[in-house]
Amino acid sequence: MANDISLFQQYVPLLDEVYKEASKTDVLDGNPDLIRMGANANELIIPKMTMDGLADYSRNGGYVGGDVTLTNETVVCNFDRGRMFTVDSMDDAETAGVAFGMLAGEFIRTKVAPELDAFRFATYASADGVTMHCNNLLGGEEVIAALRVATNTMDDAEVPMEDRILFITPAYYGLIQDMDGFSSREVLTRFSQVIPVPQSRFYTKITQNDGTTSGETTGGYTIAEDGQKINFMVVHKGAVIQFPKHISPKVVSPDMNPDADAWKFGYRQVSIAQVYENKTAGVYVHFHP
Repeated sequence: MANDISLFQQYVPLLDEVYKEASKTDVLDGNPDLIRMGANANELIIPKMTMDGLADYSRNGGYVGGDVTLTNETVVCNFDRGRMFTVDSMDDAETAGVAFGMLAGEFIRTKVAPELDAFRFATYASADGVTMHCNNLLGGEEVIAALRVATNTMDDAEVPMEDRILFITPAYYGLIQDMDGFSSREVLTRFSQVIPVPQSRFYTKITQNDGTTSGETTGGYTIAEDGQKINFMVVHKGAVIQFPKHISPKVVSPDMNPDADAWKFGYRQVSIAQVYENKTAGVYVHFHP
């Protein structure tokens, strides 16, 4: 696909940037020290512990023996996306270096971060066993009531309150903030963090364009045909497996490019987003009907 780069005088190093925010989900990234690489390039090995519960203590026999098992679970990365851009060296010179110099940052901020967020939210929302609730929320009081149901559900399931993160659309968060009195917003203290998420990244299912099929050449993602808008999602950090295994930004200068007098910028990320099978209670999804 040909680039469309308008030329302008070299003394105007300005760019009409797209308004986009950085990643909303990076707060869920796990500790990389707890994992190691798998045998295959797209695998990760994560430790998993199971143990017996309490048993009766005998004054004669003492303790009842118990078993604890530490196993290594192999999981397969489910996000592998990339792009390669080419910018002619003369185009770059005539646009004051903006064409290539700003490309990497703009691409990661406006394309990579939103899609990665959308993929993670959709993956967690569609995982088997997570709690799903669906209804319209018409005002701040209804949003507060829905959040209280979410916290009560997690409390009953004994999900730790520490690292319990609320992701919520700006519209619904605004309804809460507009309410009078602190007591009406006290439910927010039940979360370690509250992170507003643009609706454009907040769906139960998405479709990722492959970049080559007709109608999908621009790449990116859209809401799936059977996807729904998420109102809010509560995620306990310990409930999800979220690790970037391989992030590879690549820059090739015109001197090193054997095919053309042009700069090349490539980006690839291989990562995983998954809910632990025994911690599904740590994800609560409230979505729009």
